[in-house]
Amino acid sequence: MKSYLFPGQGAQYVGMGKAWFDLFPEQTQTASDMLGYCIKTLCLDDPHNQLNQTEYTQPALYVVSALAFLAHQQRDPAPADFMAGHSLGEYTALFAAGALSFEDGLRLVQQRGALMSQVRGGAMVAVLALDEAAIRATLAEHQLDALDIANLNSPQQSVISGLSDDIGRAQQAIEQTGGRFIRLNTSGAFHSRYMANVQADFARCVAEVEFKAPSVPVIANVSALPHQRNTIQSQLVAQLTRSVRWTETITYLLAQGDMTFVELGPKKVLTKLVAEIKQHAAEHAHSDAQTLAQQVEQWNQTHGVGTTIKVAHISEPMRTRTPAMLLFGHRPAVYVEGAQGYIALDEATAL
Repeated sequence: MKSYLFPGQGAQYVGMGKAWFDLFPEQTQTASDMLGYCIKTLCLDDPHNQLNQTEYTQPALYVVSALAFLAHQQRDPAPADFMAGHSLGEYTALFAAGALSFEDGLRLVQQRGALMSQVRGGAMVAVLALDEAAIRATLAEHQLDALDIANLNSPQQSVISGLSDDIGRAQQAIEQTGGRFIRLNTSGAFHSRYMANVQADFARCVAEVEFKAPSVPVIANVSALPHQRNTIQSQLVAQLTRSVRWTETITYLLAQGDMTFVELGPKKVLTKLVAEIKQHAAEHAHSDAQTLAQQVEQWNQTHGVGTTIKVAHISEPMRTRTPAMLLFGHRPAVYVEGAQGYIALDEATAL
């Protein structure tokens, strides 16, 4: 199976899209006409140093990633099985899945970027080497409950968002806990409660767009589950103030089977995050296997064959007929007389 991934803000750089603008002159011209400036010049030359300003960054990334998708379709027309986008990238994923037109997607991200850029006084910081639980515990311990977790990017990379003064106070607390604290070049506290002031205006923008059912499942940032047609609008509005649940998104996709990920857009930010998530999952699985094997070994060292046991769902005591073993690689169990099968060790109590 195959999933297409689309990046969000932070993936932009001067020169992005060079391979695609001339391939798709119609979409490039449409974008420039809608935006009121030359999208190709902005992305390739950035003559007025605007590319890193939110109201320009978001349309630029949407256009470049959409063109990257169209170019990929020419090379590989076979449809993907799933799609997902990180924050802004969710709009590109919805376009690629046919849920909204190129023009409607661009109009929405232009309005979104303009509204988000109005919210001043906020800041965002990447926190590395701490998981979500450790970050939440640290924020609670130091009375930093005015900060929100904006992005859950990987098990060891998150982004916190809030007012600049609160972000500044969080640095010492995070570093004392063992985390790395990296300030991000953003103009506001995105994906936090502080975006609530523009949520109603954006809801009105979203309400003007007709969404279709996606041709393939698109995983929503807010729920980390596939979008349903009747809730796309509400989820996009909620996304302004809610966390981007990227780790859960990739975990969901990995659970669907043997999955290949193709990132479409500038840079390979999401590809690196996927690698981190997959590595953590593999290490976690290995750790679980070791724990289960130790459980089997401990039982066998303590209880021999013929041990009388009480089984949780059986009234009469029973006797084991075999040593404990690991069934199917994940179920510690022992064969029991009279049960005509194996009983899980966590259901058995030796008498």
